[in-house]
Parts: sequence; structure tokens; C-alpha cells
Amino acid sequence: MQDNATEVTAAGIARLAGVGRAAVSNWRRRHADFPKPVGGTETSPSFALAEVEDWLRRQGKLDEVPLRERVWQQLAGQPEGPVTALTHAGCVLLLIHDRPRLWLEVSAGSDERLAAMLPEALEQVVTARFGVTSARRGSTAVNSRSAVNSASAVNRSGAGNAVDALNTADGVNATANSPAVNTPPTVHTAALHAPGVLTPAVHTPTGPEVLPSAPLLRGAAELAAELGGARQAFEFLLGRHLDANPRQYTLTPAELAGLMADLAGPARTVLDPACGTGALLRAVDSRPEQELYAQDSATDLAAVTALRLALRGRATVRAAVGDTLRADAFPALSAEAVLCHPPFNERNWGHDELAYDPRWEYGFPARTESELAWVQHALARLKDGGTAVLLMPPAAASRRSGRRIRADLLRRGALRAVVALPVGAAPPYNIPLHLWVLRRPDKAPAQPEVLLADAGQFATEGRGGPDWRAVRDAVLDAWRVFDRTGTLDERPGLARALPVIDLLDDDVDLAPARHLPPATAADGAEALTAVRERLGETLGLAGTLTPPPPAGTRPVRWPLTTVGELARGGALVLRTGGNGGHARVPVLTDHDVLAGTAPSGTLPESDEEPVLTEPGDVVVPVLGGGSVARVIDDATGGAALGRNLVLLRPDRTALDAWFLAGFLRGTANNRQASSYASTATRLDVRRLQLPRLPLDEQRRYGARFRALDEFERALRHASRLGDQLVRGMYDGLTDGTVAPD
Repeated sequence: MQDNATEVTAAGIARLAGVGRAAVSNWRRRHADFPKPVGGTETSPSFALAEVEDWLRRQGKLDEVPLRERVWQQLAGQPEGPVTALTHAGCVLLLIHDRPRLWLEVSAGSDERLAAMLPEALEQVVTARFGVTSARRGSTAVNSRSAVNSASAVNRSGAGNAVDALNTADGVNATANSPAVNTPPTVHTAALHAPGVLTPAVHTPTGPEVLPSAPLLRGAAELAAELGGARQAFEFLLGRHLDANPRQYTLTPAELAGLMADLAGPARTVLDPACGTGALLRAVDSRPEQELYAQDSATDLAAVTALRLALRGRATVRAAVGDTLRADAFPALSAEAVLCHPPFNERNWGHDELAYDPRWEYGFPARTESELAWVQHALARLKDGGTAVLLMPPAAASRRSGRRIRADLLRRGALRAVVALPVGAAPPYNIPLHLWVLRRPDKAPAQPEVLLADAGQFATEGRGGPDWRAVRDAVLDAWRVFDRTGTLDERPGLARALPVIDLLDDDVDLAPARHLPPATAADGAEALTAVRERLGETLGLAGTLTPPPPAGTRPVRWPLTTVGELARGGALVLRTGGNGGHARVPVLTDHDVLAGTAPSGTLPESDEEPVLTEPGDVVVPVLGGGSVARVIDDATGGAALGRNLVLLRPDRTALDAWFLAGFLRGTANNRQASSYASTATRLDVRRLQLPRLPLDEQRRYGARFRALDEFERALRHASRLGDQLVRGMYDGLTDGTVAPD
């Protein structure tokens, strides 16, 4: 079935062809037969994906669209919305995961046959996995949208092979006489209309909805075989959707989700009342007969979470749609753990309607204290002795309007710890958020104390977030000692256990920084002396590395080539970064490259393999307008390539790495290869130029460029040491650890 409905933007065309946006604009101007826009706006038009693929092939610019890119473009270009396409694809992947033989039978033959048989097959899986009969809603399927239109027909003959591969990948041992294969315990997914009233939220698409979606659904099956399983395929599509729409979702970083799950400890029943995309529940360690409960006010997020958790493991999952504070889906739940990243600073959280709600055991929250409403909701859904971990804005620890509730949480032993996270731990990234650890009291503590910890010292200069390993080790070590003994020996600058009575003043201010003693400064003068000595050595080194006086010469007119031409000729390999993979390795960010610092970033886990750097690679940032190129050394080799970076791996028999990096840094070179928008400057690395020179001549230039790089690094190191010395002197003089004479 030919698909003419799926649309693709200029950025999508660039991804398909492996070129920059500027190349697509040139094609539109230079080729009269380039496909005409079918949608979008005048400044951001969209094109029919099938027409674009046909044109690219006729022009010799596209041999075959990679399966991942084809399926993604099919999903992203759906006129009815990518979330609808994602949810329907997720349902089919769940069918493939649970009952591959049934999918094989349904997908054989024409698209019309698939459309006729698939709804009933999906209904069987939905009933088995979600515990309810899913309503079919004509044109108002998941997220109130019709099913998706696919981009291009996927080779139907591959369906059988795809499912056979999945049988191995997903650990399925199916036989013709076992229709319900690999069926885990029940998963309940529901839409909420009133407290405790559940109706289905994942809806089976109808035949008319499935028919135009057939290429997408077949493609999703092949993608699952290629990536090693249905779960991996769904995570890939979801990850691409989240990356493409970063402003639509407030995500919880995987490292933070793991820390929150570890603070809560092992649990058989876990609730996330504001589940979002399910990051917190995915971080929970699996246990036998585990039950995971999720609720979110957005239908699409609840459906995505339910599918992610159902594809992830064998836990029983109960997911609901609805406003948790106004219409709690699980009013009778007594969970062992609650994890929550609630919405911040909401005024319309139900203050007027919920004045007499029984959840407010510790006081009725003010209109401006929505976060304290979430805190009490979490406590209300815990069993006695259960633990809740919530991500909170720092203002919730000190606002006067919440002091009475904070005081009662302390008096009754419900609030056990407040942990200040480093800047950059989670959105909004410019604010040091807090973690609150709470426990539903089973008895009043005799001499209650509360743990206050501040991990702010583990913030980094990079854009990849804080030093998560250091944060995790410091916070968990302090919490586990405190949780076991009820107290903690003071750790200056990091953590202390404070008697509750010391906090019950007029403000009840729980901000850790206000109560922690500063890190010891006993050796402050000695440390500053060492910094001063290192600064002197570095300045001396910079002096010896200062370039000699330049010798003037007439401008040379070399024959030029471009990075794009060199890549096409095999003289270098060009790769772009941004995927995290499954292994945790250091990530080189664009900020690291600009600042000349060690890899400091992180990337979200992905089923796509990361690009790992090797010594001799040249890395170039593409945003910001700076003329920077960095040659990877032995210390940086092995790091994953971060976002907004391009890696050039030269053939050492044809190109000298330092020669390449040096000429890429030319100001005029960067200017002619950059495109300018209202908010950012973007570098098209393929357009960067360098002269055609023999390898020996390249090495002559490369040696000079390398000497300049050493001089530049010495200057940067001296600058950092100078800043450290000046700041240390100010702090030492003002806190009395350094004498003025």
C-alpha cells in the first residue's frame, strides 16, 4: 500500500540523506522537480515522505532508507500526531512480545487482511495484559486521535523473519498450540473520571484506523527484530520522540530516578502518582510478584508508561489517567514505596475543592503550597513504615506559608531527610532542587532527628549534569547510616543529623545549606600556598610555550577541498554524537570541548550505540559560533560523543589530525561554513575547507598547531588556578582562616 499521507520536514529530509539543512534548501532552489510542499507553513514547509524518498533515489542521493529512520519518519510525520502513532505501535509491539505466533498469523497477507484481524488480536492482548476489555472508539482512539498514516510500505515478506528473530530476542519459546505466549501478570490501564473509578486508557484501534497504519506497524515489527526485541524498539521510538520534542515534557534524568529508587529501598508495591513517561518506576529494582501503580493527568503519558512497564518486565502494572489530587485512582492503596516528581508551583491544584480531604493529616496546604499537597498524598498512600521520595523545589523547604505543615511533619517523624541536589540535576536546571525522604510513622520517635544533606559541591561546569557517581555515593552513604541508626556523625559541608527541636522555630527552614557547618578550613592557608605554587609553575610553563614572533609572508592560494568531499572520498569518517547506549561511560560535551576540560557529561540511556572517541579524532562543536576543534588524546579517548558535536576520524595515511584541526579553526573558514538564525549560529562541518597539501607539509603545519594548543591549554590552566587562588583568599580572609598580614 503506497503511503502519501506521512509528511516530513526539511530537517527530516536532511536526516534521511545524511546532509545539512542548507543542502536541502539548495536542492529546492536548484531542482525544479523537487517535491512541492504539502503542509506546514511558508517558513517551515512539510513534504510527502514517499515523494521525497522517490526524488532522492532518482537523484542518486539515497540508496535505501535505514529501517530506523523510515519507521521514525513514519511515526513523526503522522497527520494525526506522533503520540497516537507511538501508542498504536506500542500496542502492536506488546502483541509481538506476548504472542508472536498470533502476530505472524495476523500480519500475513494483505494490508486489508491485517486491518480486519488486528483489532481482535490486540483485544486479546489488552484483555490479558491490562485486565479489562478495551473499548474501541471509532475516530476517538488513544489520545482522542485516529490511527496513523504510514510513510512507505515495509517489505511484508520480512514479517515472518522479524517475528522468528523476536522469538529468540525476547526469550519467547512459542508453539502453534500455545496462543498465550510469555504472558505476564495482569496490567491495569485506565482512564479516570472520579476517585476510584477506572475506565480503559489504552484503546484498541479499529479496522479503518489500522489500514493506513499498516506500513508503520509492519515496520515496527521489523525494527523490533533489528534492535533485539519489542521493548528495545519501543524505547527507541519513544526516545526519538522525546528528543524531538524537548519542551513538551519535563523529564526525570535516569541518574536521578535511580538515586530516588535507591533511597526508597526495595519494595513490592510502588506508586508514582505523577508518572510522566515512567522514568521513576522503570528505575525500581524488580522483585517477585511486584506491583507498580502509576497515574498521570495526561492520557498519552499514562499510556506510554503502561506500555513501557508492560514491555519491561513481569510486574503487575496498574496505570490510570486523571488528576491525582482531585481524583485519586487508588484511594485504598497502601504501598511500600512512593516515588514522585510532581509538577511545581501549581496554583490550580484543587485548593477550593479539597478543603476537607482526609489526606491532609499534617495541615491543609495553602494555595501556593501545591508541593505540600503532593507530600501528604504520598504519605496517605503509604503503609505504616513505607518510604516516599519526592523531588521538590527548594522554596518548599523555607516558604513561610508552609511552615506549620513542615513543623508537623517533623514533630510526628514523617519527614526523615532533606537532600539538596547540585545545580543541573533536573529541570529547571538552573535551580538546586531538593529530595524529601518521608516515612509514614508507625510509632512516634523518642528523640527524633532529621537528616540534612547538601550535594551541591558535586556540580560540574559541563552541561551533562553533576558528578552523579559522587552524588550517589555521598547521599546514599549518609542516608543508610542515618536510616539504620537514627543519627549521623557530622560531615562538614555535606551532611548532619539535626534534632527536630532545633528546627521548630518561627520559620521551620529546612534548607540544608542554612544548617550545615562549612567544610573544614584548617588547612586553608596551606592549600592556598599550594595553589599559588602551581600557578607560578603554570605561568612559567606558559612563558616557555609562548609562540615565537610570527614571520610574515605573502598570502598563499592553495587548492581547497571540503570536509564533505574528504568524507565522500574516504579520507575521513564523519560521525555525530548524542546517543548514550547502555554502558555508563564518560561523555564529552560541547562545553568540555569549548573549555578544554575532561569529559563531564551524561546522556540518557539509549538502544543506539554511542559514538566513542579514539586518540587522533578531531571533535568540532556545531553550535555557538566559536572557532574550536579538539584533537582527542589518550586521556580523553574512549569517551562517548555528546550532543551538538561532530567527530572527524582522519585516515592517518592521508590526513594529519593536527593539520586538520588547525585549519578547521580558521575564523574565515568557520564564518563561510556557518548558518545564522535569530537565536543561534550553527556550523555545517561538511562545508569547512582545508588546503590540499602533501602529508609531509601537513605535518609541518600540524606541529605548529599542536604547539599553539599546548600554549592555549597552559593559559587556561593558569586562569583556573588564578581564579581558585583569588576566591580562596577572599574566603579565607572573610572566615578568619587566613591572616591579613
